[in-house]
Amino acid sequence: MPKKPTSREKTKKVKTAKGRTTSSTKWLKRQLNDPYVNQAQIDGYRGRAAYKIKEINEKIDVLHPNAMVVDLGAAPGGWCQVAAQKGCKVVGLDLLEIDPIENTKLFQMDFMDDDAPDVLKRAMAEMNNGSEVADVVMSDMAPNTIGHKNTDHLRIMALVELAYHFACEVLKPDGTFIAKVRQGGAEHTLLGQMKKDFKTIKHIKPPSSRKESSETYVVALGFRG
Repeated sequence: MPKKPTSREKTKKVKTAKGRTTSSTKWLKRQLNDPYVNQAQIDGYRGRAAYKIKEINEKIDVLHPNAMVVDLGAAPGGWCQVAAQKGCKVVGLDLLEIDPIENTKLFQMDFMDDDAPDVLKRAMAEMNNGSEVADVVMSDMAPNTIGHKNTDHLRIMALVELAYHFACEVLKPDGTFIAKVRQGGAEHTLLGQMKKDFKTIKHIKPPSSRKESSETYVVALGFRG
């Protein structure tokens, strides 16, 4: 994994350009000095998020050769890349276009569309000898934030719940569900349901998730079916 820069390493500075806001200048500076961003370029990943699923998988070991994996909120494709490298069969979906990846079927559409689940299931069947069941459903979906903590939390939890209901439809027994949530983790009602549907529930904040970020990941292992 990327090494964090030491105090002796030179920090790249960003000049404030005309028309560039202070916040965008700070973002650009953070990107230029982020070891995960730099390592992603070296390793050929489409973004630093690839290391999040790599680090999560190091803890739970669910991305196996020939496993059927569904990636919700897949753009730009880093999670799909990692799963495909592990030998998984991958179906991914996002509102944004995703460039092709070997051993994956990718769709540009809104997961909230009524026909999105059926599109994913058909793609799974095409890759999985007619079977519409998955070994892993993972979601990195996140809504656009407005800066109001409670509203932003409700928005992301609505997406998590949609992803969870889909996972319960398609996961095989002992399957795994992974989803991004905000600080505080899954809400009590959803967490209670997860504990009924799965054998083990964990909250994981991978090292590549920025310390200042409120994101963490809920991981549900051992689907009871």
